Amino acid sequence: MSLRYVYGHEDRQSNEIVARFVAQLIPHVDRGFPAGHQSIGVCDVQGRLIAGVVYYYQNKRNGTIEVATAALPNTVWFTRETLRRMADFAFKHCGCQMVIMRVRAEDERLQAQLARFGCSFVRVPRLYGRDSDGVMCLLTDDVYAEHPAVRRDEIREAA
Repeated sequence: MSLRYVYGHEDRQSNEIVARFVAQLIPHVDRGFPAGHQSIGVCDVQGRLIAGVVYYYQNKRNGTIEVATAALPNTVWFTRETLRRMADFAFKHCGCQMVIMRVRAEDERLQAQLARFGCSFVRVPRLYGRDSDGVMCLLTDDVYAEHPAVRRDEIREAA
């Protein structure tokens, strides 16, 4: 599979297109993203935008950044390469030490995927309203760097 990545910090128009795409696919993002957000778009072999990642609420003092992701249904986009690019952007480009992703508590599939990459979880009652809890999924740069898939990739790149 061949995916192409479009970085919003390199093109303001692409940044806004990806942010709108992600916001439209996430019900609780009713007003879009705050000023200063940055994004990565994921395109398929036909050049069609199939997924997006938006980084927002960066706290430079604490070294944290929030991230939201969304994709078209039935598309394969959350690959090891995509995760590497997502993490590299947050940890290397933005200089953060922790990424925070908010997920609905009932989205167990996504939580399982994030757990495989080392995320820790904090349940937040009513994060999405009176009847909908959320989970803060947290990934630190140290945990990510020690993940076996990341270490394998680094060893391959050094060879």
